[in-house]
Amino acid sequence: MVKGIKISVRSLVEYVFRSGSIESGFRSATSMLEGTKAHQRIQQTYKEGDQKEVYVQAEIPHDDLLIQVDGRCDGLLIHEDGSVIIDEIKSTSHSLDDIQEDTHPVHWAQAIFYGYIYAGDHDLEKITIQLTYMHVKTEEQKQFQRSMTYEQMETYVQDVIEKYIPYAKNRLEHEVSRDKSSKELSFPFTEYRSGQRQLAGAVYKSTVAKKTLFAKASTGIGKTISTVFPAVKAIGEGHLNRIFYLTAKTITRTAAEEAFALLIKKGLDIQTVTITAKDKVCFQDETICSKEHCPFADGYYDRINGAVLDILENEKQMNRTVIESYARKHRVCPFEFSLDLAYASDAVICDYNYIFDPSVSLKRLYEEQKKQTVLLVDEAHNLVDRAREMYSAELFKSQFLQLKRDYKGKSRSIAQAAKAINDHLLELKKQQVSLKKELDSDLVDLAESFALEAEAELAQNGDADALLLDAYFASQAFVKISKLYDERFISYLEVHKSEVKIKLFCLDPSQLIRKAGKGYRSKVFFSATLIPGDYYKDLLGGVNDDYVLSIPSPFARENAEVIIQPLSTKYQDREKTKDSMVKFFIDMLEDRLGNFLVFFPSYHYMRLVYEDFIQAAPQIKTKIQEIGMSEDEREEFLQAFQSNSAERLVGFAVLGGIFSEGIDLVGDRLRGVIVVGVGLPQIGLERNIIKDYFQSIGKNGFDYAYVYPGMNKVLQAGGRLIRSDKDRGTIALVDDRFLQGKYQALLPYEWKNYTIGYES
Repeated sequence: MVKGIKISVRSLVEYVFRSGSIESGFRSATSMLEGTKAHQRIQQTYKEGDQKEVYVQAEIPHDDLLIQVDGRCDGLLIHEDGSVIIDEIKSTSHSLDDIQEDTHPVHWAQAIFYGYIYAGDHDLEKITIQLTYMHVKTEEQKQFQRSMTYEQMETYVQDVIEKYIPYAKNRLEHEVSRDKSSKELSFPFTEYRSGQRQLAGAVYKSTVAKKTLFAKASTGIGKTISTVFPAVKAIGEGHLNRIFYLTAKTITRTAAEEAFALLIKKGLDIQTVTITAKDKVCFQDETICSKEHCPFADGYYDRINGAVLDILENEKQMNRTVIESYARKHRVCPFEFSLDLAYASDAVICDYNYIFDPSVSLKRLYEEQKKQTVLLVDEAHNLVDRAREMYSAELFKSQFLQLKRDYKGKSRSIAQAAKAINDHLLELKKQQVSLKKELDSDLVDLAESFALEAEAELAQNGDADALLLDAYFASQAFVKISKLYDERFISYLEVHKSEVKIKLFCLDPSQLIRKAGKGYRSKVFFSATLIPGDYYKDLLGGVNDDYVLSIPSPFARENAEVIIQPLSTKYQDREKTKDSMVKFFIDMLEDRLGNFLVFFPSYHYMRLVYEDFIQAAPQIKTKIQEIGMSEDEREEFLQAFQSNSAERLVGFAVLGGIFSEGIDLVGDRLRGVIVVGVGLPQIGLERNIIKDYFQSIGKNGFDYAYVYPGMNKVLQAGGRLIRSDKDRGTIALVDDRFLQGKYQALLPYEWKNYTIGYES
């Protein structure tokens, strides 16, 4: 039986011909911005009868393999004498003088493949292959042509495929073993926890039915294995080929790695990769991605194919440590290495932005691959605000004023482009209009012009100018977000002394989240705190026929004693209720054993109460969360919570911060959680803009902007306590608003059997 492997022409030739060094990110970025325009300008010059964006496909046998390739050629030019030219268009910001006929073998390879497929389909003996380069700024063009017979093209194509075969065979052999082992795999525990089978079944059903699932799955049922296991089983049944496990937290990434490790231990043959942020894995003191600054970037593409094959032949779980080891062995950039591995692996564990952020997402995932991919979105409540950040962009006047001065004598074009933006923002300041629904298209044009000038400068003189590089990225992001701008956005201006900031602010990210997820076979949004469900389904891009699941806590209500202490924590009352709050803490601790965590809505409020607490109870050991803690400091904070310690510990932390979700202090490491306040975000310009927007479209604006995000933080913090059926302890909610109907409705069932706290 002939084994088949599907791959796009572009992916195939890029694998075989990629060579050289990693260039700084800016070098390819504007080509994506301007590439479409360049193609369109050239295609507009085609004569009647010429064709553009012509889809071609072929099955090419090689030994016992059948390579199925497809692609879309930019131009098909048919002359009156019947001769045919295949036109491959490329845009560039580099000088056309730098491009010679043999500068880019990968471009020739792509066009020759298209020519070979077209000639084969139409019985042509020969064809002309043409490369057309266009400078994005000057629109100057340069062309190269080669006339090739069908036999020449066939020999060329077979030679390229020969170089691809070792990788193709590796992937095919692995997929056979993976599919067999996943089909035979059993659930890794002797029995399902309460609610676990229900969640796993819903994930599998959603995947098979090509549906989106919103699952509120309470803490303790084992959400990670309950989503990963059914997705793996769907691979074995032929429904999936890849899993993306998306999360915002390092600790939940670790949980996903552990889940896959457990399945591998049980016999699963699967390959996973964890993508770690570039600044964390970079081997250099400064993260500058160019051959001049980094030996791991220099010649990266000359060595990467060998590195990929090596690690795939020897490893199943490619986490940060493993990737760094092979990266040093093959002298390749560990971050880019992990991205290349993401396209080869069965499961990818990474941050949300690799799928949802238009500036970062994995662009080489083609539609066919998406159709066989599931997105498992962990702690999905975090995606709402993260998406607002991803789909917003801002410019600062000070950057462009400084660049105007810096480049006045160095580059007239940069200085003028920067001056134009600076002057425009100055004019906006004079108009004193802080909010606008309409997009400032003039500013977008200026930002686009600046990005083109900056790219040309950076391409010519390197990226040593950090300010120019930052302004370039900011301008490019501004242009990119402007193309998404609609009625769900607003533009706002902030002025502080001489500084002017303009922001394209995404108010409702739901449509863009849905668009980013389009094409994937299935999406599973899950969290213990998708409350209220309609709010999260709405803002995460849900539609009417999506599946919705809510699984209650598997633990008995009696495991957690819940107390509501009705003290006001409103800003104007904090000084007045501070003493009563400290007294409540001490009374609670006197009546109960073990370690406690106390969560506050802000650092300032936490510090205010903490100072009084350590004076009133100096005998109690305390730790306090500091702003900007390093990973080592975070680990030290958590390690201080020990089981059966002779000395109890009370930790002070911030709601919505690093210790309020995703951490596990099981058993006697934590016996109590006190949550101060209902978690409302600080009142501010952006939150009020969000409030007004949702009010204007018929929602409760205050709830959407403040109440629901705030109570989510409360639920996450309280969820730190009962993590297993053996955990016992106390949850105290300190705020008189917890007794109001609106907030009561948002409390989980297991918290509603509460008592009213001590008299102050």
